[in-house]
Amino acid sequence: MTASGQPALRPPGTLLKAVVADDEQLAREELCFLLEQIDGVDVVGQAANGMEALDEIGRHAPDLAFLDVQMPGLTGFEVARRLIELGTSPGVIFVTAYDQRAIEAFEVNAVDYLLKPVDAARLELAVARARKRRSENEPLAGQLDRLVRLIAGQKDRPEQVAVKVNDRFVLVQADDIIHASLAEDSITIVTGQVSGTSNDRTLDELQARLDPDVFWRVHRSHLVNINKVKEIVPWFSRNYLLRMTDAKATEIPVSRSQTRRLRDYLKL
Repeated sequence: MTASGQPALRPPGTLLKAVVADDEQLAREELCFLLEQIDGVDVVGQAANGMEALDEIGRHAPDLAFLDVQMPGLTGFEVARRLIELGTSPGVIFVTAYDQRAIEAFEVNAVDYLLKPVDAARLELAVARARKRRSENEPLAGQLDRLVRLIAGQKDRPEQVAVKVNDRFVLVQADDIIHASLAEDSITIVTGQVSGTSNDRTLDELQARLDPDVFWRVHRSHLVNINKVKEIVPWFSRNYLLRMTDAKATEIPVSRSQTRRLRDYLKL
């Protein structure tokens, strides 16, 4: 039986694994409690921020991911975008306190959402919809991508980024960044004019502040401005190196998980 006393909406023997991500502990625990009342749902992981959500999803490979829209580090939208880039495809259900305009964006893109405080009956419906989509193998990547682009485009992103060069900080236009790379716990930012370090502690933090349509995480240690790629060089195992437009013509490897996205984008 479900939380509302109705028969379970699942085929016999089918179990959905779920990860719940919300920075508010009480809200997270309440959602987990409600999910545990639904037959056929097993909460296998919890996260208090966006980075933890990615870790838990990578660890458990859940069928469903409940993502709070507003989380520290990475928002629910940014987590969803990262999942798309990684080729990971759990059913994503956003949990939000957003206004009507944002709700319309969810509905138009056919991506499910829950309004806070979460209603048990509405949660059951969201789970049933997710189960139906999985049984029909309905692709959600395109719908998620459109939604994330729409919502992310509403956020104010910095036009300038501070780059530390020797003992001073130089302000550079975000679009002038050619690439950023992580080595020995230090992030190097390169533009056409300067090369220096970032105050961001991780490449994830820097990436979260930049336009995701322009800056691609092509490798765990490299973030590139896709508009600043000069050449694409075939590499071993059908992978590629990106030769950038900086003075050193830096060559940056593309990870296997990002190679397909690059091929699709450039019609290779």
